[in-house]
Amino acid sequence: MSVFVDTSALYALLVSTEEGHAEVTEAFGILAESDRRMITTDYVLLETSALLQHRFGLDASRDLDNRVVPLLEIRWVDRVIHQRSLQRLFRTDRRHLSLVDCCSFVVMNMEGIREALSLDSDFQQEGFRLLPGT
Repeated sequence: MSVFVDTSALYALLVSTEEGHAEVTEAFGILAESDRRMITTDYVLLETSALLQHRFGLDASRDLDNRVVPLLEIRWVDRVIHQRSLQRLFRTDRRHLSLVDCCSFVVMNMEGIREALSLDSDFQQEGFRLLPGT
């Protein structure tokens, strides 16, 4: 079984002062040692890298790329996924729901993934189970 890894979890994993850091670090470690596939998208990696670079500099982005990305399976967003994500975003009509999240939901549905390593309640609102916790 696979789990989707969201920006909020990657950010908390790499920023020790971030709320949820300890819980995400523990859950990520358990997942990394298990047979479960950890899947994310290039959009999530772009968003995470941009946040890290803006707030902490390029070394933080390098840390993501060198230490975490090798443990993930990346789903590259093509035109079809991007269009479905835009349609979902516009259909939900929620200002604070991001295109990146909608893309994550589309990929999760396409792959039958029901759990997300995430601190973002939008995943739960969309019917996915959050790890760690819930």
